[in-house]
Amino acid sequence: MAMKAKPFIKWVGGKSQLIEQLDSLLPADFDNRRNVTYIEPFVGGGAMLFYMLQRYPNIRHAVINDINPDLIGCYRTVRDFPEELIASLQQIEKEYLELGTEEERKDFFMTVRTRYNLKNLDPVENTTLFFFLNRTCFNGLYRVNKSGAFNVPFGKYTNPTICDADTIRIDSKLLQRVEIHQGDFEQTFEYAEGDTFFYFDPPYRPLSDTSSFNDYTKESFNDADQIRLKAYCDKIHKAGFSFMLSNSDCKGKNETDNFFDKLYQDYIIDRVWASRSINANPNKRGKLTEILVHNYALTKKTEQEPILELRLFA
Repeated sequence: MAMKAKPFIKWVGGKSQLIEQLDSLLPADFDNRRNVTYIEPFVGGGAMLFYMLQRYPNIRHAVINDINPDLIGCYRTVRDFPEELIASLQQIEKEYLELGTEEERKDFFMTVRTRYNLKNLDPVENTTLFFFLNRTCFNGLYRVNKSGAFNVPFGKYTNPTICDADTIRIDSKLLQRVEIHQGDFEQTFEYAEGDTFFYFDPPYRPLSDTSSFNDYTKESFNDADQIRLKAYCDKIHKAGFSFMLSNSDCKGKNETDNFFDKLYQDYIIDRVWASRSINANPNKRGKLTEILVHNYALTKKTEQEPILELRLFA
């Protein structure tokens, strides 16, 4: 069985576990569309991107974007310099795994983190250190402070895989078909043409004051940004393009929190089951619902995944 492309980094909120549910809520005629342009304005870990490009050969043009310059640098390096990246990762992996004690590894981690935060690195070194920190930091989180410095602590993993050469090579091959941009999500509109499908996976609205893990960049993504994103969805809808959007289900946590239900009342809101595993309190991890908003009525919805709620256009 041929190996499949998959995310090359860990990413909080990654969509690997939800892929089948997301697929079932694509437009009903998606398989039959021709020359589709696929756009992800918040690419994150790329689980949906890699799935879509492998599952749907009718996607002839793909565009990804993220505001995080280091993350976008990773995608460009994997696409353009896979062998240089692999050699660099193999070297840092060897140095790290040869260290005999946890204290030595922690010191190595802190030295790498400091070097990474200097930001005067070439693309291959910056991506190497990004991968290293991603595989050895606590829970694989990517979080920065207000100054933009990566500040996740050491993760204490016994034998982390820092260099997954096979994944880098197969992802690099797939990314040859992808246009990669860095910046605000609104800039992606200029790349929409013909039959275009947008998938939005923005930083999720926190379910509580202590549950926010959306600090992927020094710029926060607050309720005003969620409202701005909805206005962008309106622009896409009026232009005749299709979109699907994921976010947290605030109402599932608090029945009186109708933020998204009111914000997206003109569209269809489905609720799907997801697992959350990043809460510091193990008792607060587990299954909960997320929302999927889309601007088309007919989906590929299958019988395997029950949909909790379906609302037609207002």
